[in-house]
Amino acid sequence: MAKPVITAFDWVPWFAKGLVRDLRVRWALEEVGQDYDVRYLPQGSQKAPAHRALQPFGQVPTYEQDGLTLFESGAIVQHIAETHGGLLPEDAGGRARAIEWMFAALNTVEPPITDYAIATLFEADQPWSKPRLPAIVTRISERLDELSRRLGENQWLDGSFSAGDLLMIAVLRQLKGTPMATVHDNLAAYVARGEARPAFQRALAAQLVGFTAKPPPEYAFLDQPPVQQGERR
Repeated sequence: MAKPVITAFDWVPWFAKGLVRDLRVRWALEEVGQDYDVRYLPQGSQKAPAHRALQPFGQVPTYEQDGLTLFESGAIVQHIAETHGGLLPEDAGGRARAIEWMFAALNTVEPPITDYAIATLFEADQPWSKPRLPAIVTRISERLDELSRRLGENQWLDGSFSAGDLLMIAVLRQLKGTPMATVHDNLAAYVARGEARPAFQRALAAQLVGFTAKPPPEYAFLDQPPVQQGERR
C-alpha cells in the first residue's frame, strides 16, 4: 500500500498557524502510525482547476492513496480510523458512539465557532460583524456548557481516546486566545490532554515546519501578529 499524500498550504496568516484542517488529518495519521507525504500548495493555487478536481470547494486538505481521493477533514479522519486500528473501538456500539462524537464536533460545536472567527477575523471590518458577536458568543457558550456537563470528570468523551475526541479537541482549539477557552476547567483540561499526546505534538510540529513560503504581497500584513495582540473578543 502506497503512503497517502495530503495537501497543505505553504503559508497561512499568523492566526491560522496550527489550526489549518490538515492538522486533523496529520494527527489521525500519527495516532495510527501511518507515514504520509505532503504536497504543499501556494496560496491561490487551491482555487485552480487542478486542485478543484480533487477538492471542488478549493480548500485543504485532500487525501490520496492507491487511487482513492478524499476531501473534507472529517471524512478523511473517519477513513483513517476505519482502515487502521487505534481511533475507533472494536465493539460496534463503541464505534457508533465515537462516530457520533465526530459528527457532533463538526456539525454541532464547530459552526458557531467558525462564525466567531468570521466575525472577529475575516470580516471584522464589516458593519454587520460587531452587532452579530453577542448572539454568536451566546450560541458558543450554550454548546460549551452542554459539552462540559456531558464530559464531566471523564478523561475522554466515551471511554478511551477516539476519533471523536480528536475532532472535538481540534474544534475546541480554535477558541484559544479567547475568554471562552477557559470558562470550563474540565474542557480546558480536556484540550490540554489532547495536545499533550505525542501524536498531536508530531502533527503540529510537522504542520508548522511546512510554512516556508512568503505571503502573497496583498497578504503580507498578515504574516506576523500585531505587536500587542491581546485576546480576541
